[in-house]
Amino acid sequence: MKNIKLGLIIAACILLVAACAPAPVLNISNAPVQTGSGQKASLDAVGKAIIRAGVTLGWQMKTVKPGNIVGTLNLRGHTAVVDVTYDTQTYNITYKDSTNLKYNGERIHKNYNGWIQNLDRDIRAQLSTL
Repeated sequence: MKNIKLGLIIAACILLVAACAPAPVLNISNAPVQTGSGQKASLDAVGKAIIRAGVTLGWQMKTVKPGNIVGTLNLRGHTAVVDVTYDTQTYNITYKDSTNLKYNGERIHKNYNGWIQNLDRDIRAQLSTL
């Protein structure tokens, strides 16, 4: 019985460590700009859709120049910063900086990737309204 309990404790510890282990950084590259109307969107409309998506999720979105937005997300002492570059055909979400996310040059806290997936999903949703 003690061996079974010890085995379960060890298995739980392994799962906990694996769940907290950093994951490869997720970048979104050359995602298509797909509008709901099927028409080509203007650069300004694409930028506004990206900003709406980010703000809806709690990101602070700052236009650096046409075709480039920097998004910053602050959650519970963690900060993620991304570059969002775009044109009328595609957009990219690229890691820029972070605080308290265990970034080591290649890997980062797994929550970061979830935040990027959510941002990507909401950008697609906003673009579909164009």
